[in-house]
Amino acid sequence: MEMAKYILAILRSQLMIVFSWGFNSARAIENGLAFYVQGYKHTGRVEVVYDEGWDLFNVRTINRDGTTKEQQEGIYADGLVDCIDRLVEKTDDYASRVRKTYGM
Repeated sequence: MEMAKYILAILRSQLMIVFSWGFNSARAIENGLAFYVQGYKHTGRVEVVYDEGWDLFNVRTINRDGTTKEQQEGIYADGLVDCIDRLVEKTDDYASRVRKTYGM
């Protein structure tokens, strides 16, 4: 539970980015945090797990059928939000998609 709180604190440091994912339904998992997103690249579950041996985080995006879509290992705390953002939200045409979606 403490690790889930720590990961949430990291995510809260960049709330606008986290909100852009459609972040919801966060819950503690063994040594980490799981939550759901509705991003441009991924809609489904994300798991962030702390690797004590390396003092780093591992991030997995999980499809609705339970299969792993992508996995990134060895993520430092200060790069966690950016890593998740690349897996969930950032596309090659991200800026134009945002303009089109929000009429900007």
